[in-house]
Amino acid sequence: MTLAHLAVSAATGELPPELTPARVLTAWSFEPVPALLIALTAGLYLWGVVLLRRRGDRWSPGRTISFVGLGMGCAVLATQSFMAVYDESLLWAHMLQHMVLNMLVPIFMALGAPITLGLRTLPGRGRRLLLAALHSRVAKALTFPVVAGTIFVLSPWVLYFSGLYEATLRNPLLHEWSHLHFVVVGCLWFWPLLGLDPMPRRWPYGFRLIAAFATMPFHAWLGVTILSSTTLIATGWYTGLGRTWGPSLLGDQHIAGGLLWTAGEVVSLLVCGVIAVQWMQHSEREAAREDRRLDRLEAQAALEQARQGGEDGSAPPVRSPA
Repeated sequence: MTLAHLAVSAATGELPPELTPARVLTAWSFEPVPALLIALTAGLYLWGVVLLRRRGDRWSPGRTISFVGLGMGCAVLATQSFMAVYDESLLWAHMLQHMVLNMLVPIFMALGAPITLGLRTLPGRGRRLLLAALHSRVAKALTFPVVAGTIFVLSPWVLYFSGLYEATLRNPLLHEWSHLHFVVVGCLWFWPLLGLDPMPRRWPYGFRLIAAFATMPFHAWLGVTILSSTTLIATGWYTGLGRTWGPSLLGDQHIAGGLLWTAGEVVSLLVCGVIAVQWMQHSEREAAREDRRLDRLEAQAALEQARQGGEDGSAPPVRSPA
Protein backbone atom coordinates (compact mmCIF):
# COMPACT_ATOMS: atom_id res chain seq x y z
CA MET A 1 0.00 0.00 0.00
CA THR A 2 1.38 3.39 -1.00
CA LEU A 3 1.15 5.76 1.94
CA ALA A 4 2.96 8.71 0.38
CA HIS A 5 0.87 10.99 -1.77
CA LEU A 6 1.64 10.17 -5.42
CA ALA A 7 -0.58 12.73 -7.07
CA VAL A 8 0.58 15.46 -9.38
CA SER A 9 2.36 18.33 -7.68
CA ALA A 10 1.90 21.73 -9.27
CA ALA A 11 5.25 22.79 -7.89
CA THR A 12 7.38 19.79 -8.91
CA GLY A 13 5.43 18.47 -11.89
CA GLU A 14 5.65 14.92 -10.58
CA LEU A 15 3.35 12.28 -12.02
CA PRO A 16 2.19 9.11 -10.29
CA PRO A 17 3.11 5.82 -11.99
CA GLU A 18 0.78 4.29 -14.54
CA LEU A 19 -2.58 3.31 -13.09
CA THR A 20 -2.96 -0.47 -13.27
CA PRO A 21 -5.68 -2.75 -11.81
CA ALA A 22 -3.32 -3.56 -8.94
CA ARG A 23 -2.72 0.12 -8.16
CA VAL A 24 -6.47 0.71 -8.03
CA LEU A 25 -6.31 -1.35 -4.81
CA THR A 26 -2.87 -0.40 -3.50
CA ALA A 27 -2.36 3.27 -4.44
CA TRP A 28 -3.37 5.17 -1.32
CA SER A 29 -2.44 8.59 -0.02
CA PHE A 30 -2.75 10.28 3.34
CA GLU A 31 -4.42 13.66 3.08
CA PRO A 32 -4.46 15.10 6.62
CA VAL A 33 -7.16 17.78 6.22
CA PRO A 34 -9.94 15.57 4.83
CA ALA A 35 -8.84 12.70 7.09
CA LEU A 36 -9.23 14.96 10.14
CA LEU A 37 -12.65 16.21 9.02
CA ILE A 38 -13.87 12.67 8.37
CA ALA A 39 -12.58 11.42 11.74
CA LEU A 40 -14.21 14.34 13.60
CA THR A 41 -17.53 13.87 11.82
CA ALA A 42 -17.61 10.11 12.45
CA GLY A 43 -16.44 10.60 16.05
CA LEU A 44 -19.15 13.14 16.87
CA TYR A 45 -21.83 10.88 15.41
CA LEU A 46 -20.62 7.84 17.36
CA TRP A 47 -20.39 9.88 20.56
CA GLY A 48 -24.04 10.87 20.09
CA VAL A 49 -25.01 7.22 19.71
CA VAL A 50 -23.07 6.36 22.89
CA LEU A 51 -24.86 9.11 24.83
CA LEU A 52 -28.24 7.80 23.72
CA ARG A 53 -27.44 4.25 24.76
CA ARG A 54 -26.07 5.36 28.15
CA ARG A 55 -29.41 6.87 29.04
CA GLY A 56 -31.28 3.82 27.78
CA ASP A 57 -32.57 5.21 24.45
CA ARG A 58 -32.42 3.24 21.24
CA TRP A 59 -30.85 4.30 17.96
CA SER A 60 -31.16 2.30 14.75
CA PRO A 61 -27.93 0.40 13.94
CA GLY A 62 -28.83 0.82 10.28
CA ARG A 63 -28.56 4.59 10.60
CA THR A 64 -25.15 4.30 12.24
CA ILE A 65 -23.93 1.93 9.52
CA SER A 66 -25.26 4.28 6.84
CA PHE A 67 -23.62 7.41 8.24
CA VAL A 68 -20.32 6.10 9.62
CA GLY A 69 -19.70 2.93 7.65
CA LEU A 70 -21.02 3.92 4.22
CA GLY A 71 -21.02 7.73 4.27
CA MET A 72 -17.67 8.30 5.97
CA GLY A 73 -16.29 5.16 4.29
CA CYS A 74 -17.06 6.61 0.86
CA ALA A 75 -15.47 9.90 1.94
CA VAL A 76 -12.28 8.02 2.87
CA LEU A 77 -12.25 6.25 -0.49
CA ALA A 78 -12.76 9.52 -2.38
CA THR A 79 -10.05 11.47 -0.54
CA GLN A 80 -7.44 8.83 0.35
CA SER A 81 -7.60 6.02 -2.25
CA PHE A 82 -6.45 5.89 -5.88
CA MET A 83 -9.09 8.50 -6.70
CA ALA A 84 -7.12 11.03 -4.65
CA VAL A 85 -3.78 9.82 -5.97
CA TYR A 86 -4.81 10.21 -9.61
CA ASP A 87 -7.44 12.97 -9.41
CA GLU A 88 -5.02 15.56 -10.80
CA SER A 89 -3.58 13.46 -13.60
CA LEU A 90 -6.67 11.58 -14.89
CA LEU A 91 -9.93 13.43 -15.44
CA TRP A 92 -11.94 10.22 -15.15
CA ALA A 93 -10.46 9.54 -11.69
CA HIS A 94 -11.45 13.04 -10.62
CA MET A 95 -14.93 12.54 -12.09
CA LEU A 96 -15.40 9.33 -10.13
CA GLN A 97 -14.26 11.16 -7.00
CA HIS A 98 -16.69 13.97 -7.81
CA MET A 99 -19.62 11.53 -8.07
CA VAL A 100 -18.76 9.81 -4.78
CA LEU A 101 -18.44 13.10 -2.86
CA ASN A 102 -21.42 14.80 -4.48
CA MET A 103 -23.88 11.90 -4.39
CA LEU A 104 -22.95 8.83 -2.36
CA VAL A 105 -21.51 10.59 0.70
CA PRO A 106 -24.50 12.99 1.15
CA ILE A 107 -27.05 10.22 0.51
CA PHE A 108 -25.61 7.88 3.13
CA MET A 109 -25.20 10.77 5.56
CA ALA A 110 -28.85 11.73 5.07
CA LEU A 111 -29.99 8.16 5.73
CA GLY A 112 -28.05 8.31 9.01
CA ALA A 113 -30.30 11.17 10.28
CA PRO A 114 -27.49 13.18 11.97
CA ILE A 115 -29.69 16.22 12.73
CA THR A 116 -32.18 14.04 14.57
CA LEU A 117 -29.33 12.50 16.53
CA GLY A 118 -28.02 15.96 17.41
CA LEU A 119 -31.43 17.16 18.60
CA ARG A 120 -31.74 14.11 20.86
CA THR A 121 -28.28 14.34 22.41
CA LEU A 122 -27.23 18.01 22.53
CA PRO A 123 -27.72 19.94 25.78
CA GLY A 124 -30.36 22.65 25.92
CA ARG A 125 -28.26 25.50 24.52
CA GLY A 126 -26.80 23.37 21.74
CA ARG A 127 -30.25 22.10 20.78
CA ARG A 128 -31.62 25.64 20.63
CA LEU A 129 -28.71 26.77 18.43
CA LEU A 130 -29.24 23.83 16.08
CA LEU A 131 -32.97 24.54 15.82
CA ALA A 132 -32.28 28.24 15.24
CA ALA A 133 -29.87 27.41 12.42
CA LEU A 134 -32.29 24.87 10.97
CA HIS A 135 -35.15 27.38 10.85
CA SER A 136 -33.07 30.41 9.87
CA ARG A 137 -33.78 32.38 6.71
CA VAL A 138 -30.52 31.17 5.18
CA ALA A 139 -31.44 27.51 5.72
CA LYS A 140 -34.95 28.07 4.37
CA ALA A 141 -33.56 29.80 1.28
CA LEU A 142 -30.85 27.21 0.57
CA THR A 143 -33.23 24.25 1.00
CA PHE A 144 -36.00 25.81 -1.10
CA PRO A 145 -36.48 23.24 -3.89
CA VAL A 146 -35.79 25.58 -6.79
CA VAL A 147 -32.68 27.04 -5.12
CA ALA A 148 -31.25 23.70 -3.95
CA GLY A 149 -31.97 22.03 -7.30
CA THR A 150 -30.43 24.89 -9.28
CA ILE A 151 -27.25 24.84 -7.18
CA PHE A 152 -26.99 21.06 -7.49
CA VAL A 153 -27.51 21.06 -11.26
CA LEU A 154 -25.51 24.14 -12.26
CA SER A 155 -22.44 23.64 -10.03
CA PRO A 156 -20.74 21.02 -12.24
CA TRP A 157 -21.53 22.98 -15.42
CA VAL A 158 -19.88 26.08 -13.97
CA LEU A 159 -16.93 24.05 -12.65
CA TYR A 160 -16.02 22.24 -15.86
CA PHE A 161 -16.88 24.89 -18.44
CA SER A 162 -15.07 27.80 -16.86
CA GLY A 163 -11.52 28.29 -15.67
CA LEU A 164 -12.51 27.21 -12.17
CA TYR A 165 -11.66 23.53 -12.54
CA GLU A 166 -8.14 24.25 -13.81
CA ALA A 167 -7.71 26.71 -10.93
CA THR A 168 -8.51 23.92 -8.45
CA LEU A 169 -5.79 21.79 -10.06
CA ARG A 170 -3.19 24.53 -9.65
CA ASN A 171 -4.15 25.65 -6.14
CA PRO A 172 -4.04 22.95 -3.40
CA LEU A 173 -6.24 24.95 -1.02
CA LEU A 174 -8.86 25.55 -3.70
CA HIS A 175 -8.63 21.85 -4.57
CA GLU A 176 -9.55 20.86 -1.00
CA TRP A 177 -12.37 23.40 -0.92
CA SER A 178 -13.82 21.93 -4.11
CA HIS A 179 -14.11 18.54 -2.37
CA LEU A 180 -15.96 20.12 0.54
CA HIS A 181 -18.15 22.01 -1.92
CA PHE A 182 -19.21 18.74 -3.58
CA VAL A 183 -20.35 17.31 -0.24
CA VAL A 184 -22.17 20.46 0.93
CA VAL A 185 -24.04 20.90 -2.36
CA GLY A 186 -25.03 17.22 -2.29
CA CYS A 187 -26.32 17.60 1.28
CA LEU A 188 -28.41 20.65 0.35
CA TRP A 189 -30.16 18.60 -2.31
CA PHE A 190 -30.37 15.06 -0.94
CA TRP A 191 -31.15 15.72 2.73
CA PRO A 192 -34.56 17.39 2.09
CA LEU A 193 -35.17 14.89 -0.71
CA LEU A 194 -34.68 11.81 1.48
CA GLY A 195 -36.32 13.53 4.42
CA LEU A 196 -35.30 11.56 7.55
CA ASP A 197 -34.21 14.67 9.43
CA PRO A 198 -36.37 17.68 10.28
CA MET A 199 -35.91 20.31 7.59
CA PRO A 200 -37.00 23.97 7.24
CA ARG A 201 -39.52 22.67 4.70
CA ARG A 202 -41.11 19.24 4.51
CA TRP A 203 -41.43 18.20 0.87
CA PRO A 204 -44.37 15.92 -0.01
CA TYR A 205 -43.24 12.49 -1.20
CA GLY A 206 -44.80 12.93 -4.62
CA PHE A 207 -42.88 16.17 -5.11
CA ARG A 208 -39.64 14.52 -3.95
CA LEU A 209 -40.04 11.81 -6.57
CA ILE A 210 -40.74 14.35 -9.30
CA ALA A 211 -37.74 16.45 -8.20
CA ALA A 212 -35.41 13.43 -8.26
CA PHE A 213 -36.55 12.54 -11.79
CA ALA A 214 -36.27 16.17 -12.90
CA THR A 215 -32.54 16.40 -12.13
CA MET A 216 -31.65 13.21 -14.00
CA PRO A 217 -31.56 14.75 -17.51
CA PHE A 218 -29.19 17.54 -16.44
CA HIS A 219 -26.43 15.15 -15.32
CA ALA A 220 -27.03 13.10 -18.45
CA TRP A 221 -26.68 16.20 -20.65
CA LEU A 222 -23.49 17.22 -18.87
CA GLY A 223 -22.05 13.73 -19.26
CA VAL A 224 -22.98 13.55 -22.95
CA THR A 225 -21.60 17.05 -23.52
CA ILE A 226 -18.23 16.10 -22.00
CA LEU A 227 -18.28 12.73 -23.75
CA SER A 228 -18.88 14.23 -27.20
CA SER A 229 -16.73 17.35 -26.84
CA THR A 230 -13.53 17.68 -28.86
CA THR A 231 -12.33 20.63 -26.73
CA LEU A 232 -10.21 19.63 -23.77
CA ILE A 233 -11.23 20.65 -20.26
CA ALA A 234 -8.36 22.32 -18.35
CA THR A 235 -6.22 22.18 -21.49
CA GLY A 236 -3.26 24.06 -20.06
CA TRP A 237 -2.96 21.75 -17.06
CA TYR A 238 -3.33 18.39 -18.78
CA THR A 239 -1.18 19.20 -21.80
CA GLY A 240 1.56 20.46 -19.48
CA LEU A 241 1.72 17.21 -17.51
CA GLY A 242 3.41 15.26 -20.26
CA ARG A 243 1.61 12.05 -19.27
CA THR A 244 2.69 9.20 -21.56
CA TRP A 245 0.68 6.34 -20.05
CA GLY A 246 -3.02 5.66 -19.96
CA PRO A 247 -5.63 6.99 -22.38
CA SER A 248 -5.07 10.03 -24.53
CA LEU A 249 -6.19 13.37 -23.14
CA LEU A 250 -9.34 13.32 -25.26
CA GLY A 251 -9.93 9.64 -24.51
CA ASP A 252 -9.58 10.36 -20.78
CA GLN A 253 -12.16 13.12 -21.09
CA HIS A 254 -14.57 10.84 -22.95
CA ILE A 255 -14.26 8.20 -20.21
CA ALA A 256 -14.98 10.89 -17.61
CA GLY A 257 -18.09 12.00 -19.49
CA GLY A 258 -19.30 8.43 -19.78
CA LEU A 259 -18.81 7.89 -16.05
CA LEU A 260 -20.74 11.04 -15.20
CA TRP A 261 -23.57 10.02 -17.50
CA THR A 262 -23.99 6.42 -16.40
CA ALA A 263 -23.16 6.79 -12.70
CA GLY A 264 -25.41 9.82 -12.37
CA GLU A 265 -28.34 7.93 -13.90
CA VAL A 266 -27.80 4.87 -11.70
CA VAL A 267 -27.56 6.89 -8.49
CA SER A 268 -30.62 8.97 -9.42
CA LEU A 269 -32.66 5.82 -10.05
CA LEU A 270 -31.55 4.41 -6.68
CA VAL A 271 -32.62 7.65 -4.99
CA CYS A 272 -36.02 7.42 -6.69
CA GLY A 273 -36.31 3.86 -5.41
CA VAL A 274 -35.49 4.93 -1.84
CA ILE A 275 -38.09 7.72 -2.00
CA ALA A 276 -40.72 5.30 -3.36
CA VAL A 277 -40.04 2.88 -0.49
CA GLN A 278 -40.20 5.72 2.05
CA TRP A 279 -43.50 6.85 0.54
CA MET A 280 -45.01 3.36 0.84
CA GLN A 281 -43.79 3.02 4.43
CA HIS A 282 -45.23 6.44 5.25
CA SER A 283 -48.59 5.45 3.71
CA GLU A 284 -48.61 2.23 5.74
CA ARG A 285 -47.89 4.15 8.95
CA GLU A 286 -50.63 6.65 8.14
CA ALA A 287 -53.11 3.82 7.46
CA ALA A 288 -52.18 2.11 10.73
CA ARG A 289 -52.53 5.42 12.59
CA GLU A 290 -55.97 6.00 11.04
CA ASP A 291 -57.05 2.46 11.96
CA ARG A 292 -56.04 3.08 15.59
CA ARG A 293 -57.94 6.37 15.59
CA LEU A 294 -61.08 4.72 14.26
CA ASP A 295 -60.73 1.92 16.81
CA ARG A 296 -60.51 4.48 19.60
CA LEU A 297 -63.60 6.31 18.31
CA GLU A 298 -65.50 3.06 18.07
CA ALA A 299 -64.50 2.07 21.61
CA GLN A 300 -65.50 5.50 22.93
CA ALA A 301 -68.87 5.27 21.15
CA ALA A 302 -69.51 1.80 22.60
CA LEU A 303 -68.56 3.02 26.09
CA GLU A 304 -70.82 6.05 25.78
CA GLN A 305 -73.70 3.86 24.59
CA ALA A 306 -73.20 1.49 27.53
CA ARG A 307 -73.11 4.43 29.96
CA GLN A 308 -76.33 5.87 28.57
CA GLY A 309 -78.01 2.45 28.77
CA GLY A 310 -77.05 2.15 32.44
CA GLU A 311 -78.44 5.60 33.24
CA ASP A 312 -81.94 4.93 31.77
CA GLY A 313 -82.12 1.44 33.33
CA SER A 314 -82.20 -0.43 30.04
CA ALA A 315 -79.79 -3.25 29.39
CA PRO A 316 -77.21 -2.78 26.67
CA PRO A 317 -78.06 -4.55 23.44
CA VAL A 318 -76.90 -8.14 23.24
CA ARG A 319 -75.50 -9.30 19.96
CA SER A 320 -76.75 -12.63 18.72
CA PRO A 321 -73.98 -15.13 17.95
CA ALA A 322 -72.98 -15.18 14.31
